[in-house]
Amino acid sequence: MYINATGYYIPEERVPNDYFLNINGLTNEWIVQRTGIVTRSKAKPEENLNTMGLQAIRNALPSLPYDIKDVDLIISASYSPYDTVGTAAHVAQHEFGIEQAKAFYISSACSSFVNALEIIEGYFALNKATKALILGGDKNSAYTNEDDPKSGHLWGDAAVAYFISKERVSDNDAEILEIYTEALGCLGKGPESVQLRPYDGGIRMPEGKDVFIQACTIMPKNARRLLDNNGYTFDDLSYFIGHQANLRIMKNIAHQINMPDEKFLQNIEELGNTGSSSCALVYAQNNASQKFNKNDLICITVFGGGYSAGACLIKR
Repeated sequence: MYINATGYYIPEERVPNDYFLNINGLTNEWIVQRTGIVTRSKAKPEENLNTMGLQAIRNALPSLPYDIKDVDLIISASYSPYDTVGTAAHVAQHEFGIEQAKAFYISSACSSFVNALEIIEGYFALNKATKALILGGDKNSAYTNEDDPKSGHLWGDAAVAYFISKERVSDNDAEILEIYTEALGCLGKGPESVQLRPYDGGIRMPEGKDVFIQACTIMPKNARRLLDNNGYTFDDLSYFIGHQANLRIMKNIAHQINMPDEKFLQNIEELGNTGSSSCALVYAQNNASQKFNKNDLICITVFGGGYSAGACLIKR
């Protein structure tokens, strides 16, 4: 499996930490110390996952080495869809005239994007598709309860678009060496850890301590699984991209695996927790800036509510 092109859309507005002082009493210093977040991205009222997804696709198109109409599978991966019937996948199919594609929506909290990758792997293995498009992202601000001092200050908005092929299409393709996902509903506080129940308090994280503990354990474990399976160690990694939930989690993992800070890529300081886009967005941003070099080894590892988790090992 190969990544042919990536694109993203990040709303222009940034909400600073000081905004929350009069809302839930949290100071800038408190938020930075505990989360590493300084600002978070916020979509306009008229923006949603569908509009942001289309913008992410347009951002990717200049580097796509084939006609978008060649895509035969479209997956929208999110937990905050604008429309649960006319999904972002169907909107993209309509907008770009991708007539021969299957299109559907999946959700597994913040690991939705990696789960979409694994679904594509299955379609490719069954010869039911050869070129796929993932639209990942969330408009967290549509559901955020800013009054909540536990998690109201965490969330950002963004979307990503990834074009994936079964076979190599160009010399610029990045190879996906392996994907792994798992459901962890029986672990710790499980389904009660992070919640999004419309008309019932918005998006919440009542069990933040449990989330922190599990994320610090599961993300490096899954990264190590993929490295071991492919004959690598953490020392071989060029870059490590963990789910952008909390900078303290990344620092904890860095200490566990003895990896220097410069190998950890992040955007949480500026954008907050962008949910399903998160790690995929960090990769797409650095791909666009041409940070990655030939033969770089990059590991993406995620942990989401529910619980759910997954990892992906990529070689440039």
